[in-house]
Amino acid sequence: MIQPRHFAAIFISAVIALPVISLLWIALSAPASSWGAVIDTTSLRALLNTVLLCTGVATIVTLVGVSTAWLVVAYDFKSKHVLSWALLLPLAVPTYIVAYSYLDLLHPLGPVQGLIRETLGYSSPKEWKFGDIRGLTAAIILQGFVLYPYVYLSARAMFMTQPLNLLHAARSLGLSEFAAFRRVALPMARPAIGIGLSLALLETINDIGASEFLGVRTMTVAIYTNWTTKGDLAGGAKIAILLLVLILIFAYFGRDRKRNASYGNARGANVIQARTLKKLPAALACLLGWIPVLIGFIIPSSYLIYQVMKRLDTSEVFTPALLQAVNNTLMIAAVTTTICIFCGIAIVWSTRNISADTKKFRPAQINSVIGKIGYAIPGTMLAIGLLTPYSWVDDGLNYLLSLVSSRSAGLLMLSSIAGVACACSIRFLSIAIGNFNAGMSRIPASLDQVARGLGTTSFGLLWRVHIPLIRPAVIASTLLIFVECMKELPVTLMLRPINTETLSTLLYADASRGNYEESAIAALLIVAVGIIPVLLLTRTHLLGKKTK
Repeated sequence: MIQPRHFAAIFISAVIALPVISLLWIALSAPASSWGAVIDTTSLRALLNTVLLCTGVATIVTLVGVSTAWLVVAYDFKSKHVLSWALLLPLAVPTYIVAYSYLDLLHPLGPVQGLIRETLGYSSPKEWKFGDIRGLTAAIILQGFVLYPYVYLSARAMFMTQPLNLLHAARSLGLSEFAAFRRVALPMARPAIGIGLSLALLETINDIGASEFLGVRTMTVAIYTNWTTKGDLAGGAKIAILLLVLILIFAYFGRDRKRNASYGNARGANVIQARTLKKLPAALACLLGWIPVLIGFIIPSSYLIYQVMKRLDTSEVFTPALLQAVNNTLMIAAVTTTICIFCGIAIVWSTRNISADTKKFRPAQINSVIGKIGYAIPGTMLAIGLLTPYSWVDDGLNYLLSLVSSRSAGLLMLSSIAGVACACSIRFLSIAIGNFNAGMSRIPASLDQVARGLGTTSFGLLWRVHIPLIRPAVIASTLLIFVECMKELPVTLMLRPINTETLSTLLYADASRGNYEESAIAALLIVAVGIIPVLLLTRTHLLGKKTK
């Protein structure tokens, strides 16, 4: 029987499922013959680029993330304690900002090639240049060195809790240090690595700014251009369906098939003890550890600071357009964060005390699963999927208003701040659900029983017991969602009102015109705010000192 507290969660889940249902309806309602126009050479090329991009990024994030995680866990060297949290800093820089920065740096008229020409005695790019870095290879490298922290964070947490006796046993059987890592430590960390890799791939698929600016036509870029350039909504929906199939394929092959295997640490077992490195090995470890931080954070951030400092005396930094973009960004982020927090609490609260292994149909469990799918839907796909539901809402509200007044409410969801905030809420709600689920799981059922025995109502139990106990999860979710909204580009770019800019769209517009340096302060503000969740992560137990 559905309890009253489940109705809100069911409504939220229905709203989240609407974009996918709408996409299917738009794609399938078009004539079957039109599929041939969509599945053409251009679309197949975009599909191939997406697969190649994801494959390349997956390779880099796995190699860099796993190797750096093992480096800071298994070895002790100078700057290790700083490096352990500095390796997370690339998460603060969106991929499109990194792409813009490197293209500006390495442009034939940029500072790097200019310095090389000056050193070699050349006076112009016509005499010497090493060409344009745009292409699939550059997109793979840059996105890989920005997204590797997803794998690093999850792999490091797993390596820190692995039993020391298993590695000792492997070494005693004659395995080398590398072989023991490959055959013992790495297989035990595979589930965590898979989780980090899936998050990195979702970010890769969702990207539109970096791919487009680097000249790589991915499925996400194809969806955007089909809508904005060709005005073909049905074509964009069909490409979105193909992209959804690709995501499901990645999810299927990325799942952990050894469901009955145990990867946990035995209670009370000693964990890995770092081995001290000296001289050349220590220097090499330090160099290898700092290279990803240098490529993914230090170089692009330093270039942004340089561009801002260069313009302090020659032009106005905080222009009216920039201040308006900041205001719009903060408004969207604040509204989205508020919606996600309340909706996340409603969904998690509806699953409280629901047995995870029950075979009965439980609407609450279905709601929890649906609530997490938003993050798996790329922003361009989400935007197209919401167009029809938004038009229904606008038509319905205008009809109701016409019954009592002759005035029209206009477009309340389509091309409005409210529509952007609602779309961002669907996309980032999974962050709140994940954190709240983790917080709720630590609250013993005995507290609920005691409170209900004292006459506390179900809502009173939530307000007076559950929410105070999950307050750290609420704070963490608030920060993470707020920052993600400030960095979000695809949803904001496609659903924003006309002549309304946010920090990300302002940066995108200037970069599209070839004036990326004009919005350096906007990019720097996004990066500065993005550092907040990184600092939050450094204070969690995942990045703390290992306990014996």
